[in-house]
Amino acid sequence: MKETVDIRTLGPADVRSLRAMLSMFGKAFEDIPTYTAQQPDDAYLERLLSGNNFIAIAAVAGSAIIGGIAAYVLQKFEQERAELYIYDLAVAEAYRRRGVATGMIEALKNLAAARGVYVIYVQADLGDDPAIALYTKLGVRENVLHFDIAP
Repeated sequence: MKETVDIRTLGPADVRSLRAMLSMFGKAFEDIPTYTAQQPDDAYLERLLSGNNFIAIAAVAGSAIIGGIAAYVLQKFEQERAELYIYDLAVAEAYRRRGVATGMIEALKNLAAARGVYVIYVQADLGDDPAIALYTKLGVRENVLHFDIAP
């Protein structure tokens, strides 16, 4: 029997779920310290989840967070419109290849359309073939370079 996965948008009352999503990201990305060692306090996360510039989508199986998307809405200056950047997307290893990521992206697309978002974009690292295959299936590929600049 296939376990039911519920996909939902997190709100300000879902700080606990967001923390569980952060732990899941840490495991999925094999980088637990980045996602768990210095988490903000509850008030910060509540404000983040209350605002219009951050979106968290969670995939839940039973009571466990098994997938998540963290995305940012970017208000543009050249035209009155917004873009949505998927910053992190992960699915727990035991739930991969079951359509969870696609389902979360579909939920994000619906939310973005309701908010009048112009486009959703995401980056994938070279060599991350599963992510590249997923995003190629759902969108148009652009080859770009990414640079990190220290402040």
